[in-house]
Amino acid sequence: MPFILANDMCERFAMLGFSKNMVNYLTIQLHMPLTKAANTVTNFSGTSSLTPLLGAFVADSYVGRFWTITFASTIYLLGMISLTLSATLPHLRPPKCEGNQVCVEANGIQLAVLYLSLLLAALGSGGIRPCVVAFGADQFIEEDPKQPKKTWVYFNWYYFALGVAILSASTVLVYIQDNVGWGWGLGIPTIAMALSIIVFLIGYSLYRHLVPAGSPYTRVLQVSIAAFRKRKTTISDSNLLYSNQELDASLSKDGMLLHSEQFKFLDKAAIVTEDDKLKSCEKPNLWRLNTVHRVEELKSVIRLLPIGAAGILFATADAQQNTFSIQQANTMDKHLGKGNFQIPSASMSIFATSSMLITIAFYDRLLVPIARKFTGLDRGISYLHRMGIGLFISILSTLVAGFIEVKRKDVASANGLIDTTKSIIPISVFWLVPQYSLHGIAEAFKAIGHLEFFYDQAPESMRSTATALYWTAVATGNYTSTLLVTLVHKYTHWLPNKNLNKGKLQYFYWLITGLQVLNFIYYLVCAKFYNFKPLHCQKRDQEHGDLNGEEMELAKMV
Repeated sequence: MPFILANDMCERFAMLGFSKNMVNYLTIQLHMPLTKAANTVTNFSGTSSLTPLLGAFVADSYVGRFWTITFASTIYLLGMISLTLSATLPHLRPPKCEGNQVCVEANGIQLAVLYLSLLLAALGSGGIRPCVVAFGADQFIEEDPKQPKKTWVYFNWYYFALGVAILSASTVLVYIQDNVGWGWGLGIPTIAMALSIIVFLIGYSLYRHLVPAGSPYTRVLQVSIAAFRKRKTTISDSNLLYSNQELDASLSKDGMLLHSEQFKFLDKAAIVTEDDKLKSCEKPNLWRLNTVHRVEELKSVIRLLPIGAAGILFATADAQQNTFSIQQANTMDKHLGKGNFQIPSASMSIFATSSMLITIAFYDRLLVPIARKFTGLDRGISYLHRMGIGLFISILSTLVAGFIEVKRKDVASANGLIDTTKSIIPISVFWLVPQYSLHGIAEAFKAIGHLEFFYDQAPESMRSTATALYWTAVATGNYTSTLLVTLVHKYTHWLPNKNLNKGKLQYFYWLITGLQVLNFIYYLVCAKFYNFKPLHCQKRDQEHGDLNGEEMELAKMV
């Protein structure tokens, strides 16, 4: 595990070491307008969370998770090298502006180098994110029935390790970027990323490698087309649904998926008709006839989507931590005590990360043992309950953020600073701690529960792809933030480009709060009617019946 986690920690260290402070880099170093900079940050975060679909496809279909992580890390390293050069070489950034001098925005070539660097980083991240979490969880799958799966423990500590990387990036790296220079601030994570690739390769012989089972996208398309071709076929009790364990052996090492009654129109893809001309010991034409297991794979993926979509607005709220919350901090007194040291604006996220780390440790060591006595679940509470708690706390986070913004503006007004753009308002930056801390607590519940849900409920052969769906929700949330910022800026005066004091950022926070309330209600409905995947564990039937340990937990929860 140290070899696997080191790679992902370095990726997150590099990614967040830049993205946490990216809005300052774009506005101060490249002289971008605030709304354009905020949208660039969310677009980058969205793209780097959307590319995991591509990385998961390559891993599940062709080269496996190990080599996908290796190749993607190399691409990521190239992006970091390019980004470091763009921040170091004078001709790749606009000249500094001092005093009342008019700032010259970055030209086309300078922006092209920036966007190319971000694109390479996003592509590399797309191969690392979905594969590392699934590759690590794969190491915990035990064949021996006396060694039950403990992947829920892994997900807690996987996220804890990432939190340590985030904490380091939010403190050490951000301080270096603000006080030493962006060359060193980007060069250090670039070196760390290079070392992580070497460490990851050293552990090759220790890993449990799973052979790719073929393209999951192709199988989903085959089932869809086969069901469409047989759309006029009548489903009745006399229909035999096709099953072929030999054909599905590479897809179902942990157990075959059982037939479920949901989405019965897809069952037509597994009905054997005369037109199929199926002969014994002959592989069927999968574009006309599929096995029950493959049909149930598609059903499982469809069932994942509504729950997965509930994470979109959580990501939209999260995006504000790296954009407008930082701009709030820029206007506030950042002194730590009575000394001269000032906490960097982007380092305020340490309160979110610290809250997340404390919550994870508290959850794993205290809450789970206590909850286990009441629920009977090995994991304490189900991942659906865990996600719901996180979504509710996120509502409180943006609600509180709006009231804190009201307080900040009241102090600015009382001191006659509403019309100034560079004056520091005499209010401590630590007023922002509640909104950051609440979001960190929310993330500890929602994000880990979300990852657990996708990994556990996804078909075995599609776990990288399912994990990519988690990042797709994050991507969509970031793009949603871009859309909201664009529309709000166009039709209201809430988000001015130059003077945040003249805006009404609190209304924007409360708009997101209202959307999250609607999203929470939507999630409760989806969770209420969610059907867990039916799994027949072949290797444990004789000792444990038709249900494995995890499914017994889910049955108890239902």
